[in-house]
Amino acid sequence: RLEEFLKKEVDLELSTLPEFEERVIDFSEVEELMNSINTIPAPCAPVINPQAPNAATGTSLRVCWGLFSDDTVECYQLCYKPVSNERRSDEQAEHTLKVKETYCTITDLLPNTQYEFWVSALNASGISPPSERAVYVTAPSPPIIKSKKIRSCENAALVCWESRDINPVDSYMVEL
Repeated sequence: RLEEFLKKEVDLELSTLPEFEERVIDFSEVEELMNSINTIPAPCAPVINPQAPNAATGTSLRVCWGLFSDDTVECYQLCYKPVSNERRSDEQAEHTLKVKETYCTITDLLPNTQYEFWVSALNASGISPPSERAVYVTAPSPPIIKSKKIRSCENAALVCWESRDINPVDSYMVEL
């Protein structure tokens, strides 16, 4: 009988068409939940340290910062600019560095100049708010000794010099 049945042509036309309801399922909440399971939060703002003693030369500064939390951080973004009362566009330019550690030595700076620093932490989720700003100062340039004005006697010596710095120097240390 099977053989006879298979030899027949079968018309599989349905007399009525099925009605399917077109439904759109919103998976956005599920997707958001799944993404939140595997993501880390953006880091909190780092805390920049005040300038440490002996952390400056005439042309460089060592800047340090830290985190109060156990945030995952891939790198830091250190920004700085010279502090100036005058508004000169070249000198007021902000500089940005990407740093892996919680410290950085910045070079090619001007002697006896104040610089404003701030830092942000970055990870795959985003960037933290910036830290509070800290002002660091480079060391003054060594003075120029006026050799023609040097005078001496048995118990004393007179040494004159002039500063090469634009900003005033607090004090000088003379070594013999």
